[in-house]
Parts: sequence; C-alpha cells; structure tokens
Amino acid sequence: MKKTSRKNEKKKDSPKAAKENKDKHPELMIGGQAVIEGVMMRTKDRYAVAVRNQKGKIIVKKDKFHSVTANSKLWGLPFIRGMIMLFETLILGVKSLNFSASIDFENKIPSKKDLEKGLIFTMIVSFVFAIALFKFLPLLVATFATRITGDNNILFNLVDGLTKLAILIAYLLAISLMPDVKRLFQYHGAEHKSVACYEAHKKLTVANVKHHKKEHPRCGTSFIIFVIVLSILFYIFIPMNTGFLGKLGLRVLLLPAIAGISYELIRLAGKYDNMITKTLVFPGLLVQRLTTKEPDGKQIEVAIESLKATIGRRDI
Repeated sequence: MKKTSRKNEKKKDSPKAAKENKDKHPELMIGGQAVIEGVMMRTKDRYAVAVRNQKGKIIVKKDKFHSVTANSKLWGLPFIRGMIMLFETLILGVKSLNFSASIDFENKIPSKKDLEKGLIFTMIVSFVFAIALFKFLPLLVATFATRITGDNNILFNLVDGLTKLAILIAYLLAISLMPDVKRLFQYHGAEHKSVACYEAHKKLTVANVKHHKKEHPRCGTSFIIFVIVLSILFYIFIPMNTGFLGKLGLRVLLLPAIAGISYELIRLAGKYDNMITKTLVFPGLLVQRLTTKEPDGKQIEVAIESLKATIGRRDI
C-alpha cells in the first residue's frame, strides 16, 4: 500500500506529469473580486460570477468581456490602457455586486434597466465619496499642517499621502469589524488562493487551494497603495502657491495618469518575481492582511467554480 502511494507520488511529480498539468493551465492574466457570498473572476475576454444562494446551491453567471483596449491601438497603449481598464473594472465590479446581491437577498435577477440605474447611482456616490475621503480631507489636513511644516512642498505632499494611507487603514479596520464585510474579505482570500493555485499549475481542488497564500501581488489593494505613493511624487510638481481648490482640481485631473502608471506596475509585479517587484508589492501585501481573511472550504468551492467558468474548462 505504501509502495503504491510513493510510486504514484513520484509519477505525479515527474517532469512529464508537470508538463501535462501545465498544458492544462494556459497562461492567462486573471483578475477578480469578492462579491456578496461569492466571487467574480475575469480574463481578457470573459468573466464569471459564482454565488452561493441561501439554499446552499452555487449559482454561476458567465459572459464575454469586451475591453476597448483590445480593439484599439490607442486605448491599448501602455499607461493609457490602465485608465480604461480601471473604469471597465469598476463597471464590471458593480454589475457583479448587483448580481450577487440579487441572488443573496431576493434570488431574483434584476432587469437590465434596474441594473443600469443602480450602476449609475453607485458610481456617482462612490466617486463623490472617494474624492471627499481621499482627496479633499487629506488636502485639508496637509493645508493645516503647513502651520508646522511651513511652505515646504515635499513635506506638504508627504503629509497629504500619509493622511490618505492612515484614512485607508482606519477605514479598512473599521469595516472589517462588520460580520458581512468579514465574509466578503474571506471570499477575497478565496479568490486570491484560487488564482495562485491555478498560476502554480496545480489542480483546482479545495485541498490544493488551501495551501496558497491569501495575498496576491495583482490585488486591487496593492493598486491603491501604488496610487497613494505615486500621488506624493506627482503632486510635488503642483506649486505651493496654488489655491486650495486649484490643488484639489489638479489632484483629480492627475488621477487617471497616476492610475495608468500604477496599472503598469501591477502588471509588472504580477509577471515577474524578483527583488525589485517584491519590493514594489510589499506594502500592498501588508495592507492585504486587512482586506483578506482565511476562507473556509465552501467559500473556496465558490471561487473554484467562478474560475473554472471563466476559463471555460472543468478539468483543471
């Protein structure tokens, strides 16, 4: 019995078996997000949302994903594509959240008209909230801080950036105390673990997925940290004698450019594994300890179903 087990183990780990397993896992840039009692996964041309309903059944919605960056040379250029992908990701994320909410609360899929209304409202509220919390408030704190730091542009923007980071961490700590958010963070962990398992060319089983880390270098949390750090460097070029509203307006206008560069850095960190990329993603991985929690087996099952549906294969 033991001899057979060892023989099978050797066969499983042989170069031939490893190559066969790798062939089943085509190289894909997979993204995703946690939703209410579920996970959304996305590749460059399709996406899927898997949600466990109140009866315990996993409901899967899958569809094609069309990015304008794939059909346009201009929008597909480095740095420009990041701005577009950020907007597209936001739209797809809100749609996925709305779908998961309909399954979890009503078990009824909303109409396209209701989805569009909810999408527009959510995006407007989210934008206003983000500008107020991460642009207006940090700028206000930095302005008051000039009474201590003086008119030093570097210190001014350093205070601005550190205030954003403090607000982000305080916000994450506060919402993580909510039971529903904690479950959302568990699904976030399940999403990361499943993607990591796939990228390691391992078969997508609950046991295999559990062995992987819940933090991932391409996470949106890491993206936000990149944006905060880069904003400090960008805003240094805004003259100190610019008025408060002028500083606020320029910060908003520069956001797409900062997002575009941050997107390229995230892609770079996800593609290569060396000291430079590890250093770049390290702060983001630390913050991900707040936004991801260890998932249970059932949550991992949902993430696996979403990933398999996205890739379009059941044998991985």
